Amino acid sequence: MSKEVLPSLQEVGKTTLSNKAVNTTLLSDIKELFKAIVLISNVIPVFSGFWLALYFSNISITDHWQDLFITLAGSTLVMAGALLLNNWYDVDIDTVMKRTQKRPTVTGNISLKVVLTMGISLSILGLILLLFTTIEATFYAFVGWFTYVILYTMWSKRRYTLNTVIGSISGAVTPLIGWAAVEPKLNIVPIILFLILFIWQMPHTFAIAIKKYDEYKAAKVAMLPVVYGFEFTKRQVLIYSLALMPLPFFLSSLGITFLVIATALNIGWIVLSIKGFFAKNDYNWAHLIFLYSVNYITIMFLLMVIVTLPFFN
Repeated sequence: MSKEVLPSLQEVGKTTLSNKAVNTTLLSDIKELFKAIVLISNVIPVFSGFWLALYFSNISITDHWQDLFITLAGSTLVMAGALLLNNWYDVDIDTVMKRTQKRPTVTGNISLKVVLTMGISLSILGLILLLFTTIEATFYAFVGWFTYVILYTMWSKRRYTLNTVIGSISGAVTPLIGWAAVEPKLNIVPIILFLILFIWQMPHTFAIAIKKYDEYKAAKVAMLPVVYGFEFTKRQVLIYSLALMPLPFFLSSLGITFLVIATALNIGWIVLSIKGFFAKNDYNWAHLIFLYSVNYITIMFLLMVIVTLPFFN
């Protein structure tokens, strides 16, 4: 599943951006530049991984506040650096796509040189901070950074539909960072957290690709709907939704409340995925999948923390 789409804007975008800056606030530029919502959504699993490592290792959080702060700060900086480098490299695509045309790299409000320098600096600083936790946590953070910046942004995004699979790895390592900062040795729990995030990102990203089909097509980005069409993509959404179903049962030690809610969420996603084959408006259906996916992953990872709260009282 790697049909190639050749990039036609790579040489153009970085040299033909408009020199006219758009009037926006500094705060809005920063939010666009750092992709604030994406950044926050990636930090939550880091915290959940850290929290669950304490829980399953029977360790009190009282003595690990400093480690928690360093882990969150370091991973946030690494992810912020990766997102900045993505903005720097993808400025040509962002110029074409309506959803990204307000980014300061496109409007010219922040120069590409500054963005590149900041991206590299924040990435290095974040990795250095994580070295004060464990080597393993630093390693996972680097794997996520390398996968997102090099393998996804610079190599596969413009060429192969497998870009979604590759990009999902970078998002899925986040709970491993938090877990390894407490307990360097892996067990089934962080592996399941990785799998939940990895599989979840597939239908989540496919939904975005359907919603923004025209923009991705214009920018010649090899997203699954652009290359293989909506019906093929809908089948993939259902397959990955089904693949999520058994995973919560590997975390049965979190209790019946978690299992019931997690299973209900998975059933809801499967039902919504099946409805896609009968949808009269594919774009509206994709928007529903997108909204469901955002709420799904937020509830899942916060729920893991909530059901284990009594342990820390």
